[in-house]
Amino acid sequence: MATLADIFSNKSTSPAIIIPDNGPELSYNQLFEQIKSFQQQIIENCDINPQEAIAIVLPNSLEFTIAFLAFTLLRNIAAPLNPNYAENEFKFYLDDSKSKVMIVPKGWVKQNKPAVQAARAFNAVIFEISWNNLSQQINLDIYGNAKGGKFENRDPHPSDVALLLHTSGTTGRPKGVPLTHRNITTTMNNIIRTYKLVPSDRTMLVMPLFHVHGLIGGMLSTLLSGGTVVIPPRFSATDFWKHFLQYGCTWYTAVPTIHQILLRHPPPSGGAPKLRFIRSCSSSLAPSTLRELEKTYNAPVLEAYAMTEAAHQMTSNPLPPLPHKPGSVGFGQGVQIAILDQNGNPTEEGEVCIKGVNVTPGYLNNPSANKSSFTKDRWFRTGDQAVSFAVPDEMYGQEVHATVILKKGQQITEKELQDYCGKNLVKFKIPKKIYFTDVMPKTATGKIQRKNISEKFFKPDKAKAKL
Repeated sequence: MATLADIFSNKSTSPAIIIPDNGPELSYNQLFEQIKSFQQQIIENCDINPQEAIAIVLPNSLEFTIAFLAFTLLRNIAAPLNPNYAENEFKFYLDDSKSKVMIVPKGWVKQNKPAVQAARAFNAVIFEISWNNLSQQINLDIYGNAKGGKFENRDPHPSDVALLLHTSGTTGRPKGVPLTHRNITTTMNNIIRTYKLVPSDRTMLVMPLFHVHGLIGGMLSTLLSGGTVVIPPRFSATDFWKHFLQYGCTWYTAVPTIHQILLRHPPPSGGAPKLRFIRSCSSSLAPSTLRELEKTYNAPVLEAYAMTEAAHQMTSNPLPPLPHKPGSVGFGQGVQIAILDQNGNPTEEGEVCIKGVNVTPGYLNNPSANKSSFTKDRWFRTGDQAVSFAVPDEMYGQEVHATVILKKGQQITEKELQDYCGKNLVKFKIPKKIYFTDVMPKTATGKIQRKNISEKFFKPDKAKAKL
């Protein structure tokens, strides 16, 4: 079928979801039953049409898993959002997705969280969701004017949009990226083949579920393989290995920052984890970190290359006995890859372009972006223009710096720009350092060269460099 319903076609006897620290453990059948219960509660209280977007503002949790799968299997579009966004960010995403329904954790309405304020500004119906550990049931509380409908099964189609995410928007308006059931399940199957995932595999989820890395690369691919997803509410370096060992996990996927933190917080003495592999994605992993991880945990570290528009994974290093190389993102995994010039013709030096069933059909309501991002032969151009760039950081691996060109006659200080960002952006997006310049170095195709900008403006402390 090539839909997310395929997750429940396997006959796996492994648990589907485990929530650590006395949380629930659900089999695949139990997870499906909770999804059906959630769907019935939603439809009976709010008449939602197929292919309408639903804003999901939840932390990593069983509640997120149930809500996401329930809506996508009802032919709705799940639009997960970072719970830490500012009110203005929530307003932008609600307006862009036209979401009329928002799902939030229990207690958020009373606390009048920024997401709730934004939902009220758009007269959206708000559902608070919670898991009752005693009754082993999912519960919903409704706020807002809603008209109930009649519950009926809706089987999703492969061409239905299942997920709506947005690009980070570091240089302008974020672009909506719709991904179909076929896009997502293609990547899920690619990941299963790349890492040979089987029902006995268990992954410790550390990446957020509002991003494709955690959602598709971690959770959904594991579920399609019949394996088990262990979902702590947040990443905790002090609890990671305890839970990893307790629940018999065999692999995890993360960004370099988390890998570096885990190297500083090794497993308890006498508790060596039995890792089949470690996956790294979403930013470049330093070769020295890769080698230290492999030496410390006696497992291959496989770096991958991914982006939202490709429903996550595009390339990856393979499992042994095939070689994997530090500093390389490996080979195409279920996608075609080409180097093309600005006219879409093959060239030795140009832009990395991809083509595959996993690639988005196009940006949401953005004809100009679609025209510039796809060649006439439907190759997708992976290069994004950006004027923010990453620089090394001892604790987190990387931090954000930015370069700005002021309009003629305009003046503003670094502090004023950072304060403005703080009112409109989640904390991790705020540049720690801002540089002012008159010109940006660009490639022949007009793309801003972040690497050259970084080398021009960022001068690492010589004393730290010796450490």
